[in-house]
Amino acid sequence: MTTEFKPLDLNALPASVEQPTYDRTQLKARVAHIGFGAFARAHIAMHLHETLAAGGGDWGMRVIELFGTPDLFNHLDANQRLYTLVETSDEGKSTRLLGAVCDTQHVARDGIEKLINGLAEEDLKVISMTITEKGYCVRNEHLDTDNPMIQHDLENLSAPKTAIGLIVAGLRKRRELGNGPITVMSCDNLPHNGYLTSIAVQEFASTFDPDLAAWVKENVTFPSTMVDRIVPALTDESRAIVRDELVGQADPNCIVCEPFRQWVIEDNFTAGRPQWELAGAQLVEDVAPFEEMKLRTLNGSHSFLAYLGFLAGKETIAECAADPVFYAEARKLMVDEQRPTLDVPGDVDLIGYADMLLKRYSNSQLKHRTWQIAADGTQKMPQRWLNSVRYHLEHGTDHRHLILGIGGWMNYIKGKRGDETYEVVDPMKDKLAEIVETYADDREAYVNALLALDAVFPADLVANEKFTKAVHAAYAEVADKGAAQAVADLAN
Repeated sequence: MTTEFKPLDLNALPASVEQPTYDRTQLKARVAHIGFGAFARAHIAMHLHETLAAGGGDWGMRVIELFGTPDLFNHLDANQRLYTLVETSDEGKSTRLLGAVCDTQHVARDGIEKLINGLAEEDLKVISMTITEKGYCVRNEHLDTDNPMIQHDLENLSAPKTAIGLIVAGLRKRRELGNGPITVMSCDNLPHNGYLTSIAVQEFASTFDPDLAAWVKENVTFPSTMVDRIVPALTDESRAIVRDELVGQADPNCIVCEPFRQWVIEDNFTAGRPQWELAGAQLVEDVAPFEEMKLRTLNGSHSFLAYLGFLAGKETIAECAADPVFYAEARKLMVDEQRPTLDVPGDVDLIGYADMLLKRYSNSQLKHRTWQIAADGTQKMPQRWLNSVRYHLEHGTDHRHLILGIGGWMNYIKGKRGDETYEVVDPMKDKLAEIVETYADDREAYVNALLALDAVFPADLVANEKFTKAVHAAYAEVADKGAAQAVADLAN
């Protein structure tokens, strides 16, 4: 990123660019969000912006980063903490400046003590986060005390390096000051994310100080959430869209995303919350049915298209959706193989949901790269595909698309598409690369080595001969025929 930056001239923006109408001078840091990446800007902060626009109030957001450089936050501050959101589709664009952010804190600029003290402030009522799955440092539903960064934080809680360590340090300070209860809310795309957050925080606190753990149990709630919005990584093309909308001005914190958004929140807040329902959020007693619907239907079909589409030469999800064969087979995956595994509220139309997803995928204005979605497959597959596979094995029902997706992943992680090589992004990439190199010339051993990854494939599935035979066949089919033909053959 260039260090040159010119703040936005708000007076020079066209009338088509909406600017906040609420009184931003009244905002206080009542929500602190850790991990202010693209999704947080396009979804979490956007909902708070719309809540303020609809109902006013003082529920502002402090945004916090533990990694990287503070450049983006410096730019955000220079822009009066406003940034640009462009919603784009084949029907047109909508552009606005979002204004819910009232404070920024970056560890490299402000120091860790300021971040800890900020989480202890009496005005603060909600700590939210988008830190990706690995940021929770949970393994097998327990805090991963073998994680070197967790070990560091347990020994140096005044200078934590992880988000979990920072939160516990903030809660410890909050308890010392007597500043009352607070809610810690995950907004990551994980099943049971509130439960995982509670495990990480409570087990860390218990290991560090049992008295602190008792206070956390009494004063902190951990609601689950389900988030849904397609927010592709910024590209030169999407930055150019923003410049056009801003009549030549640039905004380093800009976001380009789809118009659709959905946020389902467990209404379990111990110290109050914004009226997010004013911005269309659904406050419910149980998020689980909604998150399973999304993980298996949307995310499951996304991964199917990502691996097989990328191997077939399709660079974006929109290119996949424009192919009648990929479109039809993705729909079959959702309707025929994922829908029977779901238990959703009676008023949810899963076939309509699948068709709506395909319409979203067809948005040619969004350059959602198949390679981007293909990242971190070892963490994504279990909840997106493998639980559904287990259902079908138990019921004796067809699940060809799910199995072909696994075969596609096994081909994808070899890092080669024709004569082209590409980076495989995955938390287990070193282990995957070792398997690829060791068994490059032995298909059976290669697939078996991948199936032996117990962090990915549960032992009961690997013990099922029908499953393992099907995976071997799917891997070979993609390798021999190519992904495009393998997907086409699903129709037969």
